[in-house]
Amino acid sequence: MNSFKVEGSIKLSGDITPQGAKNEALQVLCAVLLTKEEVIIENVPEIIDVLRLIDLLKYIGVEVNKLTKNKYSFKSHSIDLDKLNSDLYNDKAKGLRGSIMIIGPLLSRFGKASIPKPGGDKIGRRRLDTHFDGFIKLGAKFNYDSQNYIYNVDASSLKGNNILLDQPSVTGTANLIMASSLADGETVIYNAACEPYIQQLCIMINNMGGKISGIGSNLLKISGVDSLGGCKHLIEPDIIEIGSWIGLAALTQSEITIKGVNFKYLEQILNVFSKLGLSFETSGNDLKIPAHTSGYEIQNYIDGSILTISDGPWPLFTPDLLSIVLVVATQARGSVLIHQKMFESRLFFVDKLIDMGAKIILCDPHRATVIGHDFKSKLKSTTMTSPDIRAGISLLIAALSAKGTSIIYNIEQIDRGYEDIDLRLINIGAKIERIKN
Repeated sequence: MNSFKVEGSIKLSGDITPQGAKNEALQVLCAVLLTKEEVIIENVPEIIDVLRLIDLLKYIGVEVNKLTKNKYSFKSHSIDLDKLNSDLYNDKAKGLRGSIMIIGPLLSRFGKASIPKPGGDKIGRRRLDTHFDGFIKLGAKFNYDSQNYIYNVDASSLKGNNILLDQPSVTGTANLIMASSLADGETVIYNAACEPYIQQLCIMINNMGGKISGIGSNLLKISGVDSLGGCKHLIEPDIIEIGSWIGLAALTQSEITIKGVNFKYLEQILNVFSKLGLSFETSGNDLKIPAHTSGYEIQNYIDGSILTISDGPWPLFTPDLLSIVLVVATQARGSVLIHQKMFESRLFFVDKLIDMGAKIILCDPHRATVIGHDFKSKLKSTTMTSPDIRAGISLLIAALSAKGTSIIYNIEQIDRGYEDIDLRLINIGAKIERIKN
């Protein structure tokens, strides 16, 4: 289990460029299975989760070529479906939650698919009913092997249908979009997720010859086509990473410029950070966070009551950044209630921040009240373990702001979502040492 040795209380300065969006990458990589023709994808983040998915695609027969850094070619012209029944396939697939999204394209193109119960972050219940209920409505037969924890679906052909999702699941919506793209007739998905990642997936499939309308809304119409062709696709900058760097700049009172962002997808994120008292400067596609040397003050509601920041499906605030907001609030002027609605285990990392001197009251598994220090009392260094990707980056940001030297174990969790994070932060002045155990 590798670790980071982090020296805190150092002012950072400079430019940082966000990687390609992790969540988009996992979806569009699965979409290469929809065609036998070549698909070229640029700005692929070379992080653990994405590389694991690429390895899984290779194993079942996708021809993968790395053209340059972050640019790959995929050709799914000779898929070996027998591999789906192998122990090695199950081992590779169950360690990655994103592997669930190969079900839709495999079912749509080849008529059958299977996947073991996927892994991923331990942040609470993440049920899969939405995926398989949707496949059944498209005409698939579903079987769950409870002894081996294997999900199986098969269909001689899929037929379009009206599907009302019981929840706007991002991965569930992606799976059903891919399954419907080659189905017979029109599929209407209502209460669909409409996150930027879903929008990008739809744009990619349309560029392959698909027929999807309603992109950006929660009502998608997919007219199935006989086949899809190749395309070139550019992955958008990762809005979660952009939000992470905003939090880093604020908590370390550093001036950082984030290069090449897409402001189209940042409005809600900037709105929430503004409520914490942060200010921004924009120039073209660049976002500058000035050094908040005088601190920042949380806004109350107009009636004077305490601000509540909560998560929700797009275009509401993303749950992946609530942990960053919580850490930023530890040094704000004022108090805020953080309400994590979607996952019941995601706030349990706050005990580590409390050990560092943060004033946080964990009300229940979903809510925490943060009372800011206003930089009058620094967080203190400690030894801690990263429980998941987003908590891990939040703890790293806390360590970079803290007084003294911290050790963070289980940094593989951070590496799952952030490419070369130590090297990129060192480039703007951070003192981080990767220790291989």
